Amino acid sequence: MSAPQRLADATTMRVGGEAARWIEATTREEVAAAYAEALADDHEPLLLLGGGSNTVASSEPFEGTVLQVSTRGIRALPAAPPPHRPAGEEPPPDDSVVLRVEAGEPWDALVERTVAEGLAGIEALSGVPGSTGAAPIQNIGAYGQELSSTLVGLELLEADTLETRFVPAAELRLGYRDSAIKQGVLRGVVLSVDLRLRRSADGRSQPIAYQQLASALGVELGTRVPLEDVRASVLALRSSKGMVLSDDPDSVSAGSFFTNPIVSARFAAGLPDDAPRWSVAPEPQPVVLPLGADDAVPPLERPVPRVKLSAAWLIEHSGIGRGFSLPGSRAAISSKHTLALTNRGGATGEEIAELARFVQARVENQWGVHLVPEPVLVGLQL
Repeated sequence: MSAPQRLADATTMRVGGEAARWIEATTREEVAAAYAEALADDHEPLLLLGGGSNTVASSEPFEGTVLQVSTRGIRALPAAPPPHRPAGEEPPPDDSVVLRVEAGEPWDALVERTVAEGLAGIEALSGVPGSTGAAPIQNIGAYGQELSSTLVGLELLEADTLETRFVPAAELRLGYRDSAIKQGVLRGVVLSVDLRLRRSADGRSQPIAYQQLASALGVELGTRVPLEDVRASVLALRSSKGMVLSDDPDSVSAGSFFTNPIVSARFAAGLPDDAPRWSVAPEPQPVVLPLGADDAVPPLERPVPRVKLSAAWLIEHSGIGRGFSLPGSRAAISSKHTLALTNRGGATGEEIAELARFVQARVENQWGVHLVPEPVLVGLQL
């Protein structure tokens, strides 16, 4: 057990009070022992912490246990078909490789390594802070790639049984910055993450699927370019927005503070023409009838058209500009990107939450849209 320390010293937002108990686990055995001990006390709060990039905590003392998962290790799994492949599922392509990554591995270091080894699939997720174990909980995504496209599954130390179980990606209910773990449907500690990447013989990336990245690279959408070029361009784009951890004051944040809202197409049609929007309508599902069925084909359910809006646009067009702060507050909107809330030096978690509530209220009053926070809030409410 490590000495008690402040959450402010272990989170990228640099806010949070001192924890009553702090355990940094560097092996699976330490994770299991600490988790079992913490769960045995029903009255003591438990906070699971990885890289601290998605956590915003109250500056009041945390009267519980912080379990920081700092396990390390990356290995390629055998090429033989895994026993958990569902019946009928197509085998993976010959050029694929599955990496098992321990939960405490820093995510961006993993991406850097895969790019260096010529493995394609997560290159556009360069610069995303935090640990690998947290990646599937949020289903991280950026610049046209999402973790769900490469995730095979994960090993979970289940809260109910304290046993380790492999959970296939299909059971994780992965959605936009969402998963069954985030929803609380699955409870436990992520021990490792399995990713299926493509071994690129020519060292090129997956087809570029995001216009801003394509423009930065000077190519058309769908073009494959050298992996290292994708990584360099993504890091440059993120840095220009203060989204790469550095000495830049705008990087003292939790990244994007709000998720992009998803609304009905009817609602989106009422917004100004220049409001960015992307269709997220679900694909029609096939209807399977039993052999020999004489009944008429049942009516098909029409999916409700859904549209994703830009939270940054909604904030900016609610009268909140870059660098905005409330009078006397040490929390501010990033000077580079309105979707990031930053600690300008000595801010409290309460000041961050106060600014977030103000942003929510302005957007809701102006556009009728409720912004949902992306980070985990500890001892704070919006």
